Amino acid sequence: MSYLFCISVGYLVGMINPSYILGKYHGVDVRREGSRNAGASNVLILFGKVSGFLCAVFDIAKAALVVRFTSGLFPGLIYVFPVTAAACILGHIFPFYLKFKGGKGLACLGGVILAFDWRVFFILLLFEAVVVFSTQYLCFVSMTASLAFSAIYGVMRQDLLGALILFCVAVIICFKHRENVDRIRQGTELRLRYLWNRDGEEERLKANLIDEQKKRTKR
Repeated sequence: MSYLFCISVGYLVGMINPSYILGKYHGVDVRREGSRNAGASNVLILFGKVSGFLCAVFDIAKAALVVRFTSGLFPGLIYVFPVTAAACILGHIFPFYLKFKGGKGLACLGGVILAFDWRVFFILLLFEAVVVFSTQYLCFVSMTASLAFSAIYGVMRQDLLGALILFCVAVIICFKHRENVDRIRQGTELRLRYLWNRDGEEERLKANLIDEQKKRTKR
């Protein structure tokens, strides 16, 4: 019953989606515009840096707080942390009231890592900064961070089952980014430089989209 409570609370808190709510405020369904993702990165594209940042902070905070809450409520439960963390991230990715089409879990993952150990959070943050600046693609941050954290958790806590739970979530996060990887191959995925060179990046995308359409026409 305690684990069921953790799963329920984690999922319910995880599915609170500020990106979707903000989009509705502006009369836009974020699942149909921009990158068609109900997450902070799409809010940044649609409504600007401040809105994207605030949505990311909210998602980080909700994950960190709910994991801390259940861990404090059930200090004797061995798997309370990974179970609640997994439920929160999956609630964000698969909210039932959005027909299971939510965000992709990066900010929630960040909140989980922050709640686990702030030192691990900042070490991974530095590592992922290198990843994103060298590759220019944010999706690689989600995939590498989720896989790395499942391993780090297992080693630090000596908890194989907990690590496997987090690894399963990492696989789902990677699967959710398959479209991003396809767009990278096609040259139609937004790069990080969009933050400071929006016009140039949009021109690049338009040119690549035209080229991709021509290739499809020839086929």
